[in-house]
Amino acid sequence: MYIEENIAGFIKKLSYDNIGDDVKHEVKRRFIDALGVAYSSMDSPAASRIKKMIGLYPGNAKIIGMGTSSPDYSAFLNSLFIRYMDFNDTYLSKEPLHPSDMFGPLISLSSIFNKTGKDIITAAAAGYEIGTRLCDSTSLRAKGYDHVNFTEIAMAAALSKLLDFSEGQIVNAISIAVVPHVALRQPRVGELTMWKAGAAANSARNSVFGTLATLYGFTSPPEPLSGKLGFKNIVAPDMDFSRLEGSKSDGIMRTYVKKYPVEYHAMAAVEASLKLVNDIDIDHVDSIKVYTYEAAVSILADPEKWHPENKETADHSLPFIIASTLLNKDFWVNNYNDIRNKQIISMMEKIKVTELKEYTEQYPEKLPVRIEVKCHGKTHESTVEIPRGHYKNPMTDREIESKFVRLTGMTDSLKDLWTMEGREVSELV
Repeated sequence: MYIEENIAGFIKKLSYDNIGDDVKHEVKRRFIDALGVAYSSMDSPAASRIKKMIGLYPGNAKIIGMGTSSPDYSAFLNSLFIRYMDFNDTYLSKEPLHPSDMFGPLISLSSIFNKTGKDIITAAAAGYEIGTRLCDSTSLRAKGYDHVNFTEIAMAAALSKLLDFSEGQIVNAISIAVVPHVALRQPRVGELTMWKAGAAANSARNSVFGTLATLYGFTSPPEPLSGKLGFKNIVAPDMDFSRLEGSKSDGIMRTYVKKYPVEYHAMAAVEASLKLVNDIDIDHVDSIKVYTYEAAVSILADPEKWHPENKETADHSLPFIIASTLLNKDFWVNNYNDIRNKQIISMMEKIKVTELKEYTEQYPEKLPVRIEVKCHGKTHESTVEIPRGHYKNPMTDREIESKFVRLTGMTDSLKDLWTMEGREVSELV
């Protein structure tokens, strides 16, 4: 059996009735979380650029908090809203992923086909499962490819479930999504741009096109992953296909919610910094030493991260995040309004980031960071191993709600979101 058939068989057999209650509840938590982040970034610089194109793409697919557009354009903008703030959920394994990106295209097609919250719960559970299994199978980052390749496959799988595709149609939708659109990792190195979020949005657009093309009978190579020139043999020869087998659908339970609006490898650094703010004299800091694991160092502490010029780079800058947290005694979306603050720049120059082998060996089961701040000749130390929001230290439902309300100012919609099963998705967004 080809791995494509294995994935398709899993997707086809999955139903709302055989998903655990814990998984159903977790999907609702992630939907609420993703919507809160989406609403908060609707007027972001990146979204504003794309919204100017809206008149060029008429259609009936719902855009979060707005009107409608073509299915692919709607999916792009929905996922851009969710991804731009770098505040939606995360999965960390051999490859990282932001699985709630998939709610963007799910909302788009749900609005066209009058799908309910029950439908989107089932589809999202399928997508999360495929996405996390793919991340367990190999590292794309180490090969120069972007994690959105896995996002794209997971999105196509989720959309296939939403439209109740046959196994052959599921494979075909995945094939149209991924074969022409293998994404490079270049958007995530050095000085970052709007395409850091746009890459996931483009995957959403590709998956929607692949799904709709499949619905109307357009065919694509039947072995997009395992074929002679397929994804495994060309992109990831070490891909462990055994990781894509099995019937469990609880992958979402091993993913993480973000308490703070930073790249997840900096989450523990924010918490460690907050533990120090009342103990140090911020005006007389001599040095800041940061010890963490390889992924945090290579992603968040390359040379360009000491000189962020935009939000996209700043939310991937360990020096900026630590300095801004210490100075503001908090880290929230408004911290990015002051990226070139002279005091923050001065503080960043005092920061040195070092990989500790023992910390790298603990990743991703733990995400350890130790921060040592020296001032007035005395060293103040703080260590965090598992930040709040990690599946081993989960945020409560009330914390999820508080994050949503702080981002949106909306409270009335929460009741409907928690009881989304019987409501049409277009009414919820």
